[in-house]
Amino acid sequence: MYNPSLWRVRRFSDVMPEMLHLQREMNRLFSHVGQKEPQDYPSVNIWEKGDTAVVTAELPGIDPEKMDISVSGDTVTIAGTALQETFAEGETYLRQERGIGSFKRNIKLPFQVNAQAVDARYEKGILMITLPRIKNDSPKKIKIQ
Repeated sequence: MYNPSLWRVRRFSDVMPEMLHLQREMNRLFSHVGQKEPQDYPSVNIWEKGDTAVVTAELPGIDPEKMDISVSGDTVTIAGTALQETFAEGETYLRQERGIGSFKRNIKLPFQVNAQAVDARYEKGILMITLPRIKNDSPKKIKIQ
């Protein structure tokens, strides 16, 4: 009826290494919560509008001449440089949350893009890129016989 060999009796010292391993793994998993990764800049919104994708990116204070947009197949790349602000004598940052330096973000789309018809506009710190789908890349209805 009761078989003690079925129950495994363990001491606390036997369980401790497993608990320490679990604690290290939890610390590793949650160590970057709330922090943005470098690939998260610039922040983007992407939506589909008919046969085009529209990408908007937040790029406040960036000179459009310092931005580079390229398209290759189904990937659009936004790259550029955010220059450091210059201060007068005696001025310094109290808080600096906007990054400076070079950035590059690759965005993969669910279809091939017609690179010849891409349109990009920059207004009030928002970059808007319209990416039309290649016509022969559209989904095709297959008739079942």
